Amino acid sequence: MEAVAVAHPNIALVKYWGKADPSRNLPAVGSISITLDTLTTTTRVRFGRELDGDILTLDGEPASAERSDRVSACLDLLRERRPGLGHAEVVSRNSFPTAAGLASSASAFAALVTAVNPLLEPPLGDAELAEIARRCSGSAPRSLLGGFVELALEGDGTVLRRLLDRREWPLEVVIAVVSRDAKPVGSTAGMELTRTTSPYYEAWLATSTTDLAAARWAIAARDIEALAAVAEGSCLAMHAVAMAARPGLVYWGAPTVDGLHLVRELRRRGTPVFFTIDAGPQLKAVCGPGSSDAVAAALAGVPGVVEVVRCGLGEGARVVGR
Repeated sequence: MEAVAVAHPNIALVKYWGKADPSRNLPAVGSISITLDTLTTTTRVRFGRELDGDILTLDGEPASAERSDRVSACLDLLRERRPGLGHAEVVSRNSFPTAAGLASSASAFAALVTAVNPLLEPPLGDAELAEIARRCSGSAPRSLLGGFVELALEGDGTVLRRLLDRREWPLEVVIAVVSRDAKPVGSTAGMELTRTTSPYYEAWLATSTTDLAAARWAIAARDIEALAAVAEGSCLAMHAVAMAARPGLVYWGAPTVDGLHLVRELRRRGTPVFFTIDAGPQLKAVCGPGSSDAVAAALAGVPGVVEVVRCGLGEGARVVGR
């Protein structure tokens, strides 16, 4: 009763920020993302009768009580499908900083549900697996698929769709890592604070339908200028509504802002590139094919950038061992 899975983080081009139903972790708006290839979460799950409770080891250390509780809650949803499965030992390792604005929760729960699924009898279908992943982390379903992915609201739930395979438009991504520390306010807490206190929250929700349609069109047309307009707009709107919360959520550092201006200047000079920033200080520069060398060199020179990571578009979550 053991399996190993690998998943990659994803970065949202059209953001979601806020929950329509916190009890089901249902996002307030849809989202569109790209899955990355270089960054990985590798998770081994072993169910054993001798275990007195679930055990989570993260990056070689016992996990915090909060993270352990989230993993156990996810395992409980899966155990409902196979009563008697018992407790689990979960060993997970990220190749990148955890909880620092690089979507580690998305890849973590995508890897977890993917590892457990072949141990269920019968395994869950794609839709049900995505539903469980979403209840554990709102962005985790998007890491189940590779390439360009949409998590759309439909009925009283969500539907996961691949918009393009990673090989159909091989964009490149340069991540300017500003800090390896965990962000002071996690995404879940930040979303709820924004929903309940930001005066701009309803206006933020109203941008979703137009942004999603514009991004779908740009991706289908492989039009990086059109995608840049909607992705940067969605990013700035998300951070604006969070900054207007009480107290305001400012996830950026000075190098984040400097990197943002640099990316805009590179695009003005003709480089096909745009920025996006999730809930954290790390800036992601999405580049047209073959453009990442110049962008990486430029971002490496920004004061305060501690590392530059280069990625292509990656695969979805997958089992790599039994």
